[in-house]
Amino acid sequence: MVCNRCKMAVENIFKELHIPYHDLQLGVVTLDHSLQLEQRKKVKESLHAIGFELIDDRNTRLIEKIKLLIIDYTRYPYNYLNKNLSDILSDHLHVEYSSLSALFSSVASISIEKYAIFQKIEYIKELLIYDELSLAEIAEKLNYSSTAYLSNQFKKTQV
Repeated sequence: MVCNRCKMAVENIFKELHIPYHDLQLGVVTLDHSLQLEQRKKVKESLHAIGFELIDDRNTRLIEKIKLLIIDYTRYPYNYLNKNLSDILSDHLHVEYSSLSALFSSVASISIEKYAIFQKIEYIKELLIYDELSLAEIAEKLNYSSTAYLSNQFKKTQV
């Protein structure tokens, strides 16, 4: 789940299935009780129908947490001023960055750094489509050193 509409879609599934929860964030639903086998099956089917999946493997959950932190880091860079992505991930997940990096690369077939750049570029595309900010404003919002650097990184990923 990477947007509020995604959260609403997942929330609707849990409401329709009458499964109580006490917290729903991007990528994580905290339940009041463990799911019964039939409930798990219905949740899995409903999530699959809207393009999501139920994650219950420890490594897969860790990968999803990495992805969510990267999305937050790329969309709200001023929340993380003067901090490297590697430090942010290690601090939040309480795992050495080298372990996170190895796991992520082996499962996602892309490095954490490349994934972060990809997410940033996707967000830039969204902002450009909405046409509310100039390229200079987008560069400033995403903490790029210059519009030229943003443009160069954008061009490199579009090849």
